[in-house]
Amino acid sequence: MFPQVVSHNEPLLGKVEDVRASVKWQLKKVTCLAAAVGSINMTDEELRTNIMMSINFLVSLLKKGWHNMKSVHIKSTMSKSIKLL
Repeated sequence: MFPQVVSHNEPLLGKVEDVRASVKWQLKKVTCLAAAVGSINMTDEELRTNIMMSINFLVSLLKKGWHNMKSVHIKSTMSKSIKLL
């Protein structure tokens, strides 16, 4: 994580929650992207919301939007991947 500027006027807890809720997209040498969107203690509804928000944000960053999206897979640490699109 990069350093964040925190002023005396804003609460520190709010800034920490903002950073924890942010998603960092990583593109290595391959043409697939990976992002952490949840944790084990989250409910199914929270995971679904995070996944949908992350996918929609990624699509908004792409030049051609959904036309650049070939497939979407969800993978847990110790499970097989599940194809969504």
